[in-house]
Amino acid sequence: MNFSDLNLNTPLLNALDDLGFKTPTPIQKDSFPVIMSGKDVVGIAQTGTGKTLAYSLPILRMLPYSDKRLPRVLIMVPTRELVNQVVDEVEKLAKYQNHKTLGIYGGTNINTQKKALVEGCDIIVATPGRLYDLALAKAVNLKTIQKLIIDEVDVMLDLGFKFQIENIIELLPVKRQSILFSATMTEKVENIIKDSFVSPITISVALSGTPLANITQEGYQVQNFYTKLNLLQHLLEDKETFHKVIVFGSYKRMVDRIFEGIQMHFHEQIAVIHSNKTQNYRERSIKQFEAGEKRILVATDVMARGIDIESVSHVINIDTPTYPENYIHRIGRTGRAEKKGHAIVMTTTKESLFLEDIEKLMQMKVTQLPFPTDVEISTELTPEERPKIKEIDTTRRRKGSKGPEKGASFHEKKDKNKKENLGGSYRREIAKKYKKPKTKGDKNFNKRFKK
Repeated sequence: MNFSDLNLNTPLLNALDDLGFKTPTPIQKDSFPVIMSGKDVVGIAQTGTGKTLAYSLPILRMLPYSDKRLPRVLIMVPTRELVNQVVDEVEKLAKYQNHKTLGIYGGTNINTQKKALVEGCDIIVATPGRLYDLALAKAVNLKTIQKLIIDEVDVMLDLGFKFQIENIIELLPVKRQSILFSATMTEKVENIIKDSFVSPITISVALSGTPLANITQEGYQVQNFYTKLNLLQHLLEDKETFHKVIVFGSYKRMVDRIFEGIQMHFHEQIAVIHSNKTQNYRERSIKQFEAGEKRILVATDVMARGIDIESVSHVINIDTPTYPENYIHRIGRTGRAEKKGHAIVMTTTKESLFLEDIEKLMQMKVTQLPFPTDVEISTELTPEERPKIKEIDTTRRRKGSKGPEKGASFHEKKDKNKKENLGGSYRREIAKKYKKPKTKGDKNFNKRFKK
C-alpha cells in the first residue's frame, strides 16, 4: 500500500512527496481509517514506527480551514524536544494547508507564549506542565478543542504529570475525539483510558516491549562504572563503525561523569544533554548531532522518547536501566525507518537482575560479548558503588532491657554512690530545715511565721 491509496487530499499527498514518503508503516496504515471514523483510539506500537505521522495525517485530513484561529487540536507530549519535533513534522505535512501550529513548553518566557495564544492557532502541541500553568492563568481556552492526542503518555505519568493531565482533560469539551499513542501499556495508562476515553478501539502492531527486529543487541559484563568508561572510550575509538552514537545514562550526575570522563579524548566530537541544560543549549546539541558536527551525544532518558534523529549507528547503555521499558525506548533511537541499528548494554553484577527483567519483557536474550583484553579494569569506584559502612549505635537499648547486659567489665556501684534519689521530698525537707520562703518572692514570709 502507498499513501496514495489512503483517503488523503492533494495538499497532504504533495507534502508527503516533498518529504519523500511513499509507503505507510503498519501503525500508520492501520490507524488512519479508525481515526478518520471519529472514534476514540488507543495505538500501541514500538518506538521508531512513525506514530507521529499516524495521528497527524488523519487529523490534518479532517481539519477544515477556519479564520477564527481558535485551537481545535491539542497534542500533549512529555518533553520540550518532542514538542519541537512534533511541531516541525506537523508544519511540514501542513505545508500546503493554511493551518497554524503553536508549540508550548516550560523553560521559556510564559508571557511570550500568552501573546502567541492571543494571536491564535489551530493546533497546540504542549507539555502538560506549562499548558496547565497557562490554563490556570486563563491564557488558553480549551473549550474549542475537538481532537485530543496524548503521545507517550506513559512517560508523562512517570514524570509526575498525572495531576496536570487529568485536570487538563477536565477542561476539555465532553464531546471530542480522544487519541492515545504509546509504545508500552501500563496500569497507569489503562486508568487514564478508563477514565477519559469512550469505548476506544485499540490498534496494536507489536507487543508491548517488543524491540525492533532490525536492531542488533549485544552486551558486556563489566566490573564498575570507571571500567565502563574505559570500555566506552575503547569502542568509540573506531570512528568508522561508531559514526553516530547516543550514550545513555540514567541520571544527570552519571551523564556529567560520562561527558567529563571521555571529553578529553573526544572533546570536539561530543555533546551532552539533560534537563539541567538550558533550552538553547539542548537545542544546539541536538542540531549539532543531527548535522554530524558532533559524533557522540551523551544523554539522560529525556532523549529516549520520541526524538527522531536519522541514521544513529549505535545506542550505548552505559548502565542497565532499572525499568525494562526505558531500555526499549533507548535502543529505539537506532534502527529507525527500517534501517539497521546496533545497541550495546553494559552490565555490572548488581545490574544483572535488571538485564534479566529486560530480556523477560523482550522475550529474547541479549548476546554477551567477551570483555576486550586490552581494556584496563579500573579499581576506582563511584560514591554510589562504594560499600556503605554501617556504624553500630551503642546508645540504643534492646527492647525490654533496663540497661546494658552485665559482662566481664561490669562492676557494681560502691556504697557511697548508691544514693537514693529523693526528688521532691528531699527538697521539701531542706526547705523546712533552713526555713526557706514557701512563697516565691515573699522574703518576709519567715519573719511573719516566727512572730
